[in-house]
Amino acid sequence: MPLPYVYRVTKYDPADRDEHGHYTGAEDTVSDHGEIEAAYLRAVEAFAVEAGIDRLCVREPQVPSLTHFGAERPLADFGLDGLFPTGLAGFHDGAEVPLGVGLELVRVMLRDGGAWCRLEVEGVIAVHVGWDQYVYIGSSHPCTKALARTRALGLFPERLDASPYDVETGAEDVQRPADDDFWAALHWAVAIGRAGILEEAYIEGGSRWHRLALDTLDTVRAGLAPRARLAVWPDLSSDIDAVLGALPVEGLVEYVWQDRDGRIHSAVADGDESSEPALRTARAGAAALLSVYADERIPLFTAVLPDSDGAVRARWRTEPTPSDRNWAFLKTLHLGEIVTGTVTRIADFGVTFVDIGGFEAMINIPELSWRPVDHPSDIVSVGQEINAEVLDVDLVRERVSLSLKALHEDPMRLLTGRIGQTIVGRVTRLVPFGAFVRIEEVENGFEGLVHNSDPTDAHQDSPGPGIQVGDTLPVRILDIDMVRRRITLAWAGAVT
Repeated sequence: MPLPYVYRVTKYDPADRDEHGHYTGAEDTVSDHGEIEAAYLRAVEAFAVEAGIDRLCVREPQVPSLTHFGAERPLADFGLDGLFPTGLAGFHDGAEVPLGVGLELVRVMLRDGGAWCRLEVEGVIAVHVGWDQYVYIGSSHPCTKALARTRALGLFPERLDASPYDVETGAEDVQRPADDDFWAALHWAVAIGRAGILEEAYIEGGSRWHRLALDTLDTVRAGLAPRARLAVWPDLSSDIDAVLGALPVEGLVEYVWQDRDGRIHSAVADGDESSEPALRTARAGAAALLSVYADERIPLFTAVLPDSDGAVRARWRTEPTPSDRNWAFLKTLHLGEIVTGTVTRIADFGVTFVDIGGFEAMINIPELSWRPVDHPSDIVSVGQEINAEVLDVDLVRERVSLSLKALHEDPMRLLTGRIGQTIVGRVTRLVPFGAFVRIEEVENGFEGLVHNSDPTDAHQDSPGPGIQVGDTLPVRILDIDMVRRRITLAWAGAVT
């Protein structure tokens, strides 16, 4: 939620603006590295102290960021040298820093050293450094003492409705968390050879690459920066000549390679002849080419690391892939839910595929009907709209299993009331251990087995050795096993 009090703090006197609001005074648009820069830091400190804040939270860090194309001297490590004990990896989304470090980050941004971030405490204070020495400070209350201090420092605070650097909150799109389900899916993708490298965007403009193997996944996971964005890609190829042969004739491409010491590197290469010799000297043991263009750079799937409590608090988002959208859809399904879909195809191996909201679910033959089915086409046809029950949702393999028969009463259950009764059935099959007899006068009616070794009453008539397929015989229902779907019969009379 936006903070109610927002001030633009600058060194530019509002009296020195023309009728269009453009500054016409003598102040430079870069930092003086001196008194004025120090005044900005003291002003920010005054707002933080009045708000009762002694620590600030880094949000959406970036490198590189604002530059003046040579007006400012480039700074080592984007100006972050020495600010974080763990180096650049400590400059991550959600990192809490003491107020003093926060003020040094404001200095870095004022000097356009390459690093940029929002400094915030949710619901209390926000500090955003913009172009040309404009600083935007938001607060939950007016901070009259800080305003007076700012003016006394020779700066000019102006009340605004909002900071232009507030996070844009557009329509919510798919965002997958890198939770246990994600890592299970990644484990499976690596196991089947579908995935092999992981791109870790631990900061806007900064990435690390990890080669994946089943025995290294836990180590990779433990070493990722908090709230990093992750993208999963197919594995590198050891055929370096084939990879280089795929370099485009023109345009840019990202070349990712693993050197012979096991380290992963990446570089943007031009699609001209000068790139290939340079890449050949990179001592690559395996490599891959990735497009740098957003509409062509499509990983297998993506995610953002959640916090330790499982909540995703990073406000940046990955670009959802088809797999991510499948995941989002599958998360809406519930076991036992009734869905409506259209039969899209019937595979040669007997599985029926059904489109449910753009995702292709499947029905195995045993789930088409309670009665015996030789082929799915006996029950459904391509293009038919059906209702079915969700049996299983597999987020790892992105599979949904449906049941058509679950929406109907099991007709075998009705037969349980006839155990002990004698009925007439037709012999359908003869096997060495007995005969199968259909006891329902429907095309796919239930069959029962009269076993050769079944005990019979001494006075019971037997059909004799001349029994043939098609004979109709009286049989007695001995037992119905609902779990194993078996009906046990015994002869109850002679051939009719």
